[in-house]
Amino acid sequence: MSRYLIISSDCHAGLPTREYRSYLESKYHARFDESVRQNEAMRAELVKAGMSNPAFAKKWYEENEEGLRGGWDAARRDKELDADGVAGEVLFSDADAVTGQASAPFGAGLGMSGDSDPELVLAGARAHNRWLAELCAESPQRRAGLALLPSILHDPELAVAEVRWAKEAGLRGGVLIPAMWGSCAPYHDPRYEPVWATCEELGMPIHTHSGPASRDEYGGLVGLYITEVRWWCARPLWFLLWSGVFERHPRLKFAVTEGSCHWVPELLYNMDQVVLRETAGAQKLGPNLTKLSLLPSEYFDRNCFIGASSTKRREIALRYEIGVGNMMWGNDFPHPEGTWPHTKDWLRRTFCDIPAQETRQMLGTTAAEVFNFDTEALAPLVERIGPTPADLGQEEAQDLEKWRAAEEVGRHWLTGKEPIPTGPRAA
Repeated sequence: MSRYLIISSDCHAGLPTREYRSYLESKYHARFDESVRQNEAMRAELVKAGMSNPAFAKKWYEENEEGLRGGWDAARRDKELDADGVAGEVLFSDADAVTGQASAPFGAGLGMSGDSDPELVLAGARAHNRWLAELCAESPQRRAGLALLPSILHDPELAVAEVRWAKEAGLRGGVLIPAMWGSCAPYHDPRYEPVWATCEELGMPIHTHSGPASRDEYGGLVGLYITEVRWWCARPLWFLLWSGVFERHPRLKFAVTEGSCHWVPELLYNMDQVVLRETAGAQKLGPNLTKLSLLPSEYFDRNCFIGASSTKRREIALRYEIGVGNMMWGNDFPHPEGTWPHTKDWLRRTFCDIPAQETRQMLGTTAAEVFNFDTEALAPLVERIGPTPADLGQEEAQDLEKWRAAEEVGRHWLTGKEPIPTGPRAA
């Protein structure tokens, strides 16, 4: 009944936007000041259009004012992580997901895309990366920061240099690439090959994260954005897979974060069917659909991971089809859609009947391996703050028979067993 090592695969950090000014080259200061004014005006327009909720924002900040300072204050951040039982964290940009007032300059954060101004978005990314390296230098054993890498779309050679800088600066979490390439070349293009090779060489995982979507098409209908946003952040995965990136780079790690994971079984099923040619749709398209040597699900198991923030019961019940070793939990600190500041209660409700070994993988050990956390260095902290299986409602004598059938079926299209239409996944 030893304590769980918990590593959040999805946390966020960022300065209050105006404070990034000192991290920017001086030649960008005037344009930065103007962009801040424009963003404030845009926020007012969003409120007027009914696409922002000031009442929610007011309540959120009043209830969590002290904790939200952890978005940029290392000491306060550690206090909030301790209270959540989180020993390690993977750090994305944009600490403020309510009003956007702690976001990287020039749109260089989670929403960056190929249609961003190349010069400005690179300047904003570099400013954030410089600051993040400083934050991660405080409690470095606890933090794996991600460098923003918008330059991959416009100048892959420059992106290679940025990846090497990030590694040397201690941002061992890897890099965040734009999920949407816009008018730039898609990720199956050979021009990106040096970036994939460098990330593999240096052990720098590549990430996409939810946020960008085709906003101009939505006409103010927020439901359209919510419906599609996860699809956009997952899309690069199949571009890399089908173009052979994971074939050529077997040690490359790629993660889709905060895009849920309930879609993974259906995706793997459909892709495997193409290779196995078990459907007429695959057969009619010709005998040489792919030159890959493995099934898509095998590349997924080896190369791909899901930063499954605030993982739902339904998703955990699908873990034998998704891959227990491919799921990494996250608390999404300090965003309101995450589990903070009620993570311990959330963990108990969600993992109360999950086998302890599988819980360990999803909550921490997989992320520790992917992001090279020193688990021995974290051990004293885990002993102080980590929850025990009993804290999660997991008893040694607990009957786990309810999961046996789902585990035996696994990926039904590969095991040949009948999929389970009801049962634990409905929990």
